[in-house]
Amino acid sequence: MSPLGSIRGRLFLQLAGVAALLSLAFFLVVRGVAESAAEGTQDDILAASATAIADSLRSEDEGVTLDIPYSALSMLGTVGEDRVFYRVTVAGTTLTGYDDLPEAARDDVPEGALFLTRDYRGDEVRIVSVTRQVGSVADRAEVVVTVAQTRQALAATSRRITTTAMGVGVGFFLLATALSLWAASSALAPISRLTGSVTRRGPKDLRPVVADTPAELVPLVEALNGFMSRLRASLSRTEDFISEAAHRVRTPLATVRAQAEVTHRKLNKPEHKQAIREMIRAIDESSRSAGQMLDHAMVTFRADSLARDDLDLGVLMAETCDRLAPTAELRDIAIQLDTPDDPVPFQGDGILLQAALLNVLDNAIKYSPEDSDIVATLTTGNELRLTIADRGRGFGDMDLARLTGRHVRGGNVGNIVGSGLGLTIADDVARAHGGRLEIGNNREGEGACVSLVLPR
Repeated sequence: MSPLGSIRGRLFLQLAGVAALLSLAFFLVVRGVAESAAEGTQDDILAASATAIADSLRSEDEGVTLDIPYSALSMLGTVGEDRVFYRVTVAGTTLTGYDDLPEAARDDVPEGALFLTRDYRGDEVRIVSVTRQVGSVADRAEVVVTVAQTRQALAATSRRITTTAMGVGVGFFLLATALSLWAASSALAPISRLTGSVTRRGPKDLRPVVADTPAELVPLVEALNGFMSRLRASLSRTEDFISEAAHRVRTPLATVRAQAEVTHRKLNKPEHKQAIREMIRAIDESSRSAGQMLDHAMVTFRADSLARDDLDLGVLMAETCDRLAPTAELRDIAIQLDTPDDPVPFQGDGILLQAALLNVLDNAIKYSPEDSDIVATLTTGNELRLTIADRGRGFGDMDLARLTGRHVRGGNVGNIVGSGLGLTIADDVARAHGGRLEIGNNREGEGACVSLVLPR
């Protein structure tokens, strides 16, 4: 099953995307409001300037007169370096100012200010027009006061506002992104705690998981507990099956072999004896293969839940040699045991260690010639070394690293019965105990030398 990516990553990206959209909306709103406020300020100043000029209008006998107050235009001059234009028209005729300055007044707005934005003399200008009725009722004239100002200062203010809003928006986005990462990690913390509580367990700890989890994880925890319950039952059945199979398979084969040996002694015809010998050989091969396969299954099962018993390796090696001594004596092979006088303590799985030594010693007996010696040595030091050396065929030019593979046998085994699992079992046991299996030829002459090296 291919991974779909990190939940934390996807949650973070979604939150960061929301933060980006909010930052963009914040930037647009702040810039829009600030620019609207700045433009409104300019309009208010323009309207105040035009109103001040309009309030200076006078009606005399000669007509409408105007004395433009200094403050009316000076208030516009304080805004940056913008240029100011004005025009006063009486009944459509320019009284003073710029003749080509457009007016913003309309007939339907006799009083008040009307604003307009136009291009004028190469610049964009903001125009305001104020209409006044000057004179008596009988001789009233309509006067339009128009004031315009370029928008350079407003544009500069807009740029400053944009820069400030952008800086604030970026800062908000970075802060929101950091908070998004924290929120994603915090939201997934219960999953990390649940994972840690399961990971810290030993291989044999199949108890139900009990952890404080959010409601969304309760179905997952329940499913996990159900799976562990089924796995515990399955492992128990597997262990029982291996033990039962070992008993059910080995005992009948041993009985059949014993009966075949008895029959072999009673027969007189060579052809009958040969047939029984072939039967005994087949029984030996079946018994050895079945035994080693069951041993390998036991090693695989127990290695995941390795026992830590207090052992004496000297006693363990002596018991192993005693168990196979009758088999060796049938071929006049002597097993020489060389172990320290003092106990050699070690914590490990005694059943697995003895299974490894039995397989190595059984190989040594099987491949050794009759009337030869096998030396079983236990040495101590920085490491504990259990060595079995024989005077048999050795390994020749075989790639020794391959001999620990399942069902791999040397090229010089001839017609000797074997399943190719003995060294595999020994290697698995050594690795389960943090050690290693060393395979080589006997340094003192012909034969093989196999060492089970364990940490002190």
